[in-house]
Amino acid sequence: MLTQMQLTWRTSGLFLILTVLPCCRCLQVSIPQQDYRVANGEDISMICSFIPARPVSDIFILKWEAYPDNPDDSVKTVGTYFLNNQVDIAPTYEGRAFLEVDMDKKESTLRLTKVTMEDSRRFQCSVTIPNDDEGVTAASTSLLVLVPPSPPVCTIQGRTEYWQNITITCKSEEGSPEPVTEWKTFSVENAPRPFPPKTTQKDGVLSLFNISRETSGFFVCTSTNDIGSNNCNLTLAVVPASMNIASTVGIIGGVLAGIVVLAIIICCCCRRRAKNQKDAEG
Repeated sequence: MLTQMQLTWRTSGLFLILTVLPCCRCLQVSIPQQDYRVANGEDISMICSFIPARPVSDIFILKWEAYPDNPDDSVKTVGTYFLNNQVDIAPTYEGRAFLEVDMDKKESTLRLTKVTMEDSRRFQCSVTIPNDDEGVTAASTSLLVLVPPSPPVCTIQGRTEYWQNITITCKSEEGSPEPVTEWKTFSVENAPRPFPPKTTQKDGVLSLFNISRETSGFFVCTSTNDIGSNNCNLTLAVVPASMNIASTVGIIGGVLAGIVVLAIIICCCCRRRAKNQKDAEG
């Protein structure tokens, strides 16, 4: 037989179960998939699940919202569902956002068509039920629209002369996720080779120090992300500084020679004109 103490414990435990558990039951909203990825121009469907604390009667509102680019701005409504199957889509998403709710499965689907990079952001699903506003009333997920890198632009900054320091930059204007760049170099014979000593490479910027004739060759940059890649290349010709000085001197010498010749021509013309006038007077 049960002792008086055991009977008291069991009675207390049963009372606790009957009184506490109903109070702990509350609304639960969740999005099973924490992030979505889709190629640019494709369609995507995001799913939100909800479990009400009690049967839904008259009022039930489910809303999908988009987080802004600026954290200080408020979220923007994508679409709202009401219990009478009425769906209201925001004007900015009209024609390409579709909202469905299955009350039997306790599930909502937001479908976006022909997504662009502007759709890369977090989306939130929230549920409003009168007298059932405790628990988890909203959940969010992230959408990443994949865009291959645009053809990168390669440029040289600095003087391509012996013993100078230069930087070679490579950047794609578009790409989602953000492209990762990598440089490779080839000799003038088009053979792969290592970079010169002290070379650094970061965020598409290749820094070359104390360049020389051996630095001359081909440089290829590849811009890559999860969906594709693109590249650009350039030819580096390192020359002695004296060659540039000689070229400058040659240009200046040519200009001076032209001025001298022009002065001689003018002088000759003036003398001839003076002689003709003298002959006419005689």
